[in-house]
Amino acid sequence: MHRIKRQVLESIIMAAKNVYPLEFFSMLGGRNKVIEELVVVPATYGESFSSYRLDLVPFDSSIIGTVHSHPSEENYPSDADLESFSKFGEVHLIIGHPYNFNTVRAFDNKGRHVTLRVVDD
Repeated sequence: MHRIKRQVLESIIMAAKNVYPLEFFSMLGGRNKVIEELVVVPATYGESFSSYRLDLVPFDSSIIGTVHSHPSEENYPSDADLESFSKFGEVHLIIGHPYNFNTVRAFDNKGRHVTLRVVDD
């Protein structure tokens, strides 16, 4: 099980809403299976994709995964998502429209659903 700080999830929700109808993308920072921060990296947002260049991601051992939005209610990984998950990080979040606490799902680097619990600071 992974945990995420409430303020981080609130930031993800706000960011996804701000770029809608495009897909939002960012990295997740934390340790000991606790997501503690949103790490913004250079990314491209599109109508049905988001992408980033791994060579532009800072070397930071606290980056433990990724988050991106889906402009639809679908919050399961696509084949492209699964390929990306396998390359970097241990936890990956997908948040589906309308972007709230109930529309986020967590996956491991093989695309298997994992439990995500929201915690207060």
